[in-house]
Amino acid sequence: MENPIRVTSVTGTTPGSSALPRGAEAGSKGAGTAELKLRASNLNFFYGKFQALHDINLDIHENRVTAFIGPSGCGKSTFLRTLNRMHEMVRNTRVEGEVELDGQDIFGLEVSQLRRRVGMVFQKSNPFPKSIFDNVAYGLRVNGFAGGKPLHDAVESSLRRAALWEEVKDKLNDSAYSLSGGQQQRLCIARALAVNPEVLLLDEPCSALDPIATAKIEDLIFQLKDSCTLVIVTHNMQQAARVAEYTGFFLLGRLVEFDKTTTIFKNPAQKETEDYVTGRFG
Repeated sequence: MENPIRVTSVTGTTPGSSALPRGAEAGSKGAGTAELKLRASNLNFFYGKFQALHDINLDIHENRVTAFIGPSGCGKSTFLRTLNRMHEMVRNTRVEGEVELDGQDIFGLEVSQLRRRVGMVFQKSNPFPKSIFDNVAYGLRVNGFAGGKPLHDAVESSLRRAALWEEVKDKLNDSAYSLSGGQQQRLCIARALAVNPEVLLLDEPCSALDPIATAKIEDLIFQLKDSCTLVIVTHNMQQAARVAEYTGFFLLGRLVEFDKTTTIFKNPAQKETEDYVTGRFG
């Protein structure tokens, strides 16, 4: 049986308390059950004196796609960045509370080890000024690649997982900047996948892409969930409905509601969620 879903709510609960929304009963999804992968407990986040996240309690399950939606500035990307401590690259930030990966406190892990296990792809594709091959090989080399198969095979495997191999196999030595925007984003995904992360964080991965490139990224998300856990931030509610099994709605730094995606969009427990998904605000 899956672990119960935990959620912090703005409406009907005391700040910092947890509530189980309608339809959030524990149970199996699809062909089997999912183990708990990440857990945030009483998580607060500060930029200087400004509190950006308030008492977030949330469970993310293995080999599932979890989406976060909400208006700009609501805290969803900030929360995503705490999951692999990317926030530590910003000065004068502070975290209170806990985040666990497979039961381990992520703030007690060596940061490079954590980021090998929890990879991230950003809103704007950011390929290195290197060849296509060297972009994907970069993480392998940094992590002392010493696999039993040649480096070329490892790069090919990552590009195949990112559904890009057939498009670039004859131009691996070309600059990554020669690729289209959608191809560059899939290259960044391939680079993240090269070190076989257990979790892949995707921060607005399709916001700058056309519908065709967006469809390719979404198809890729479906394929990847068999081998890793995916967490996606998106402004596109239709995208969340298409790709995610669980969805959380953030507002003003609080997690208003978290539940199965069908419940969030068809029968939300909180009025703020209903207003947002029906377009009344946001």
